[in-house]
Amino acid sequence: MARFSSNVKLLQQVDGTLGVLACFIATQLRRLLDVFQRGESGREPKNILFIKLAEQGSTVLAHEAIRQAVAKVGAKNVYFLLFEENRFILDLMQLVPRENVLVIRTRSPREMMTSGLSCLLQIRRLKIDACIDMEFFARLTSVLAWLSGAPTRVGFHAFFGEGPYRGDLFTHRVLNNAHLHASRAFTSLVMALGNASANFPTFPVVPPTGEALPFFKPEADEIRVMETLLKSLIPTDKKRLVLLNANASDLLPLRRWEETNYLALAKRLLAEFDDLCIGFTGAPEEQAKTDELVRAVGSTRCFSLAGKTTLRQLLIIYGLADVLVTNDSGPAHFATMTPIDVVALFGPETPLLFGADSPRNHALWAGIACSPCVNALNNRQTTCRNNVCMQMITVEQVFTTVCQLIHDRNQRPEQLHHTQD
Repeated sequence: MARFSSNVKLLQQVDGTLGVLACFIATQLRRLLDVFQRGESGREPKNILFIKLAEQGSTVLAHEAIRQAVAKVGAKNVYFLLFEENRFILDLMQLVPRENVLVIRTRSPREMMTSGLSCLLQIRRLKIDACIDMEFFARLTSVLAWLSGAPTRVGFHAFFGEGPYRGDLFTHRVLNNAHLHASRAFTSLVMALGNASANFPTFPVVPPTGEALPFFKPEADEIRVMETLLKSLIPTDKKRLVLLNANASDLLPLRRWEETNYLALAKRLLAEFDDLCIGFTGAPEEQAKTDELVRAVGSTRCFSLAGKTTLRQLLIIYGLADVLVTNDSGPAHFATMTPIDVVALFGPETPLLFGADSPRNHALWAGIACSPCVNALNNRQTTCRNNVCMQMITVEQVFTTVCQLIHDRNQRPEQLHHTQD
């Protein structure tokens, strides 16, 4: 059953209506309460709570911010609030103790409300010193930050329209800088701690680029299970595997590269390399559509993995494959935790701000005059109904890039497939 949080349009409508009202009411209450009590927002925190409910790709980009928080207060004093389905990537990063991860279940609106309230009560009992809201676009998370009871609250603030209205609920109001890479923007939120709140938005700090993500290292028996699965799908004399992720999240359908392009790409790669196989990936609900693509390719060297693996198992397969071609979506980010080369296709958003920081990440972006059309300044909304920016990325461009990557990997085979070490 599809989870409630996957109904993106509904969540956006709720956030755009009730979220605005909630932020306004909470702001008036905050101002009233501040007359009678003053928070200690200038002191160095002893514990930190992050709020980042959705988008696993963004959680990967927040790696350096979380690492900085751990360095500041210690891992046992870092907490994280998120939706249940986004927990896997956070646990994989091994920065926040599992017992410090607070989960909002999203199988239904009622369960979301009850589990969210339970998490909030637990947060209040923890007596959090500093709460960092890492959302760029959502409004209700700023209310959650205020309700956490943390005397120091850090988040992106729209001073003159740099993002959606989120009230005035943060003690440290960080400028939502649409020109700063997302990973560095997240890190700036942690670096705001300890600075005088009255000085913001002036914040004379240069956020670091950050350390490389650690490699995902599965257990040996997990690798053997995935190797067995691949052997059942791949002819025995084939050595190379290219994965195609022909979907994009419902959060921004304009990010999709046409399925006919993936179909043409698969046929060209199979014709070019005799020792190569193509695997289409996808979520369980995409299995039927993915199976249609495989049938259209019409080759015994092409198969579907949609619905056949968990997310953890998919990462293991990334470590056993050579190249992943994907729209700008979660896989483009968490695949960087494996040795696979990633060809990420960007259009409505730009890799200059949201591309994964990895030498194995290869972004293709047309860079036309109207792209990117969604950003923090317009709350990720656009009037565009024709994603020319994605259409201008040609099959030839992607094919040439993949061929070059396969050639490069042939020159350095000893450096590949670290998940098996």
